[in-house]
Formats: sequence, structure tokens, C-alpha cells
Amino acid sequence: MSTRLGKLVERLGGRLTGDAETEISGIAPLDAATASHITFLSNPKLRQQAAQTKAAALILSESDEPIIRATYTGALIVTDNPYAYFARTAQFFAELQAIPVVPGVDPSARVHPDAQISPTAFVGPHVTVDAGAQIEGGAVIDAGCFIGRSARVGEQTHFYANVSFHAGCEIGRGGIIHSGAVIGADGFGFARENGVYIKIPQTGRVVIGNDVEIGANTTIDRGALADTVIEDGVKLDNQIQIGHNCHIGAHTAMAGCVGVAGSAKIGKYCTFGGAAMVLGHLTIADNVHISSGSLVSRSILEPGQYTGFYPLAKNAEWEKSAVIVRNLGTMREKIRDLEKTIKSLIGKKQ
Repeated sequence: MSTRLGKLVERLGGRLTGDAETEISGIAPLDAATASHITFLSNPKLRQQAAQTKAAALILSESDEPIIRATYTGALIVTDNPYAYFARTAQFFAELQAIPVVPGVDPSARVHPDAQISPTAFVGPHVTVDAGAQIEGGAVIDAGCFIGRSARVGEQTHFYANVSFHAGCEIGRGGIIHSGAVIGADGFGFARENGVYIKIPQTGRVVIGNDVEIGANTTIDRGALADTVIEDGVKLDNQIQIGHNCHIGAHTAMAGCVGVAGSAKIGKYCTFGGAAMVLGHLTIADNVHISSGSLVSRSILEPGQYTGFYPLAKNAEWEKSAVIVRNLGTMREKIRDLEKTIKSLIGKKQ
């Protein structure tokens, strides 16, 4: 399936230099693109590769245009953010190639009589929809999903196969939840008495906003009393754990294997590298960026980049560093004693 460059620009904007009638059938990397592809340049380090690409069209910034134009003879789409333009172009081609979803409920699905399913929604094979659940217009619920009692799935939201969406949970419009995700399992709440753990019922919900994407096998626990909240535009990668009563601010993104303990409050527009960990009951301000593998053990009240791990080293070097760290307290006391001695000797000379 192909489209004209002119049609693409009409839809996405940008300034086109070249033949608007040029047909393109897909998007490809700079080094793999052919005369039927469009490609993009967002990294200045790849300018030489871009100048030599065989693509029919190239998405780039205004600052790169004069440099690339000197050797590249294809069409150009000039835009402020080539990477974002690439993403929207990829979405456009994905829509062209997508197999249309026919609304309706598969005969093998089990839908409670009290559930409400829009006639424009799709409910796939072996889906279970419990009493009082709502599935709104254009939603797609793929095979094997579970929608719990009084849960709500917003318009145009897509659950891939085998998502568990438990009782009372809500997600807004345009969401994506990938296979194996579990939304609304019990939070980890127990009281201890005489050496025995007593379970605290988890009666809150998980409330998810609009345009949220949740990766495969990610788990978000329901609140103990209040709700766990995921605001609009949040992006969660695969195998992330969000504890009960957490609040994740709008447009925050987390890479794979991040763990957030219960009752942490995270601001808007934050980013978390893979395997970062956040302890419970902490507050993290807006626009905070946590490096991969870091442990956040205290609240962060100012925006900025934060890192908390040792740089990688050979094992023997790491062991030496660990010994030094263990002895820092003793070394500090010795230095203080030396400072006192030096001050005393200086005082006697004076």
C-alpha cells in the first residue's frame, strides 16, 4: 500500500521540497531505504549516511537541509522535529496496512447480561466481561482478556490478548495495554501481629487516564483505600511494577523493569531508565529524570537528572572501592583528628 508525498504532507504538515506526486510505500532506515521508501534524519552524526540514502524522500530539520541538499536529489520534508514526524509517518503507514477490526462480540466470549458493550466495540474469542463492566465505542478487546465487575474501558482503547483488568478499574480513551498486563491486582498490604501477617483488604481502584500505554507483563496494583492513579499520556514499558496508591503524573515515561513501591507520588514529564527503583511514600517533582539502575531512596523536590549507582568496573577494582566506602566513616574521624592536631600546633606556634 502506497501514498503520495503530497497527501502525507497535507495530513502531517511540514514543508515539502520535491515532487508531491512521488509514491512511497513505507518508511525505512537511512541505510536500508530504497526508491519506494521515505526515511528520516534526526541525529546529526548520520548526516553523511543521509546524504547517500537511496530513499525517495527524506524527513529532516531546517538546519540539516542545506547540508543534505548538496548531494541528495530526492524529495525533502522539512520539519521542526524530524523524529516526531517519523513517528506520525509510521503511524500513517500502520493504519494503511492494518487489518480492519469488525465490531461485534465473538460467540465464545462470556459477557454478563449487566455489562454494557458499545455496538462499535470488538470483543474477541474467550474474553470474559463481568457484571456492570462498560466497554465504550471503538474499543478492541483481544482474545483471552478479563474485564472485571464495574470496570470501564474507554473509547478506542486496545487490550491485546490476555490482559487482566480487575473490578472497578478504569482507563480512558485511546489507551493501549499489551499482553499479560495485570491491572488492579491486590496491593501488597499486611499488618503484622504476633509474628503473623494479617491481610489488609485492598478496596481502592486503578484509574488510568487518556492516551496511556502499558507494556507486556506490567502490573499496577489497586489502592488499599484510595485509588492508584495513572494520569494522561503516561508510557510504561514491559515488566514494570507500580505499587498500591501510587500516583504517576501526566506524560511520565518508564523503561522496562522499573519498580515503584506503594504510595509514591511521581510528577509530570518525568523519565525513568530501565531497572530504576523508587521506594515507597516518596515524592518526586515534575521533570525529574532518573538514570537506569538507580535507586531513589529519598524524595526529589527539584527537577533535573539524578543518578545513583557505581560505574561498572572490573571485579577486583570494584572490591577495592567497596572496602574504601566501608571505611569512609573511620577515615573521616581520622581526618577530623588530624585537623584538630594541625590547628593545635598552629596555635602553639602563634
